[in-house]
Amino acid sequence: MFKNFIKHNLLAFIMLTVLFLLDRFSKFFILKLLEQDTKLDYYLNSYLNLYLIWNKGIAFGLLSFDQIKIYNIITALILIIIFIILVFIVRSKGLTKYSLVAVLAGALGNVFDRIYYSAVPDFIDFHIGEFHWFIFNIADIFISLGVFCLICAELFINKEIKENEKNY
Repeated sequence: MFKNFIKHNLLAFIMLTVLFLLDRFSKFFILKLLEQDTKLDYYLNSYLNLYLIWNKGIAFGLLSFDQIKIYNIITALILIIIFIILVFIVRSKGLTKYSLVAVLAGALGNVFDRIYYSAVPDFIDFHIGEFHWFIFNIADIFISLGVFCLICAELFINKEIKENEKNY
């Protein structure tokens, strides 16, 4: 039974580890750049800057609070959601499983920062002209792509499976 569990979840664990480490490396790199300058603000091209902010809220800096109790409650809720996602990963397969792994990797990367730094370093500043999107990080990309793939799986793949089951 345990061998079967490992066999069905090994690729997911490897993917989770690689994505988590990519996020950690990107944040480590940005924080090393900050050690060299007092402010991190690098122009990369006309659409992208590296600009470090410390996010105490949730995704994309939403719901930022200064109160430590609210911050701790949000962190505890994130940890509960991480556990629920982990249960779903074990019970899922295919695109749904790996989409959830991407969400989990991003969530783990950001919750690590919330616990270790008491804030999440966001540093990717995407903009078109004067319009700037929320500043985000690699973990946020994994979460967003995972959610997008979950929506696609539900709309297209799972719908097709359910229709095929009705025909039998």
